[in-house]
Amino acid sequence: MERIMLAHGSGGRLSHELVRTLFQKYLGNPYLDQMNDASLLPGREQLAVTTDSFVVSPLFFRGGNIGKLAVCGTVNDLAVSGAIPKFLTLALILEEGLPMDELERVIESIAETATEAGVAIVCGDTKVVERGSADKIFINTTGIGYITDRLVGPEQIRPGDEILITGTIGDHGITILSEREGLEFQTPVVSDCAPLNGLIDAFYLPGVKCMRDPTRGGVATTLNELAGQAGVSMLLVEEQFPLSPSVEGACEMLGLEPLYLANEGKVLVIVAPEVAEEVLLNMQAHPLGRNAARIGQVQEGKFGLVLLETPLGGKRIVGMLEGEHLPRIC
Repeated sequence: MERIMLAHGSGGRLSHELVRTLFQKYLGNPYLDQMNDASLLPGREQLAVTTDSFVVSPLFFRGGNIGKLAVCGTVNDLAVSGAIPKFLTLALILEEGLPMDELERVIESIAETATEAGVAIVCGDTKVVERGSADKIFINTTGIGYITDRLVGPEQIRPGDEILITGTIGDHGITILSEREGLEFQTPVVSDCAPLNGLIDAFYLPGVKCMRDPTRGGVATTLNELAGQAGVSMLLVEEQFPLSPSVEGACEMLGLEPLYLANEGKVLVIVAPEVAEEVLLNMQAHPLGRNAARIGQVQEGKFGLVLLETPLGGKRIVGMLEGEHLPRIC
């Protein structure tokens, strides 16, 4: 008998198989089948809607907490879909015995982050379960935004387009791992958790083809998704990836591949070559994009293939995340 494993929640290959073979099999419709970070809904005022659940452990970590993460994650899914985030719903599952001051810290953080992102919490729900039936706090948020004239999506991607990232990768993943396992580094790693709609407003130009925030499964899994959806291949250049010294050192010490680590404050951007330099400069002029870099190019070739060029000039295939790097990362 098949059973759910932690890897089904990793954002990698098993997550995609679960969505395709079970959820889409029974629930598929033109809106769900868009398979983007947010679904675009028809109507006189076109809306984008997305939903996400948060079970991160620990609740509080350097750079954020489960409340900040819940707002950022949902706002970012709307923003990378080309929408202006406006409204959030908030549902909480609380474990009996949760200290009230911890709950207040989380709610205060939700309020502060929503204000920063320019969104309103418009409705919510709270349930309390018996001690041991949950782990302190689980959060679900649904986001609604207005569609803009930013026509972005994998269907826009063409060979020759440039691949940009707005900053260093793997910061959130290494932060959660280090806090959970009690690891200490000479320079502590801080999660990149942040609302990205302001950064996107600052760098967006016509010619930006597609945007995604590489959360679970990291940059590698996200680009595999896009290459498959667009019917192209991609070539990444390992030496061009921005990495903080602490994340690079942690990955070397622990044998981790930074391309698969979660990020909560970065945007992958695929852009037409004629505007790539201007978009990159716009990113670097924003506080959240100071370390933005060009990391690769879209190419013709085998459908859905992502290759990585190593410092020695060789090339290797970079597939989707297999298994579970680190459960409950978000």
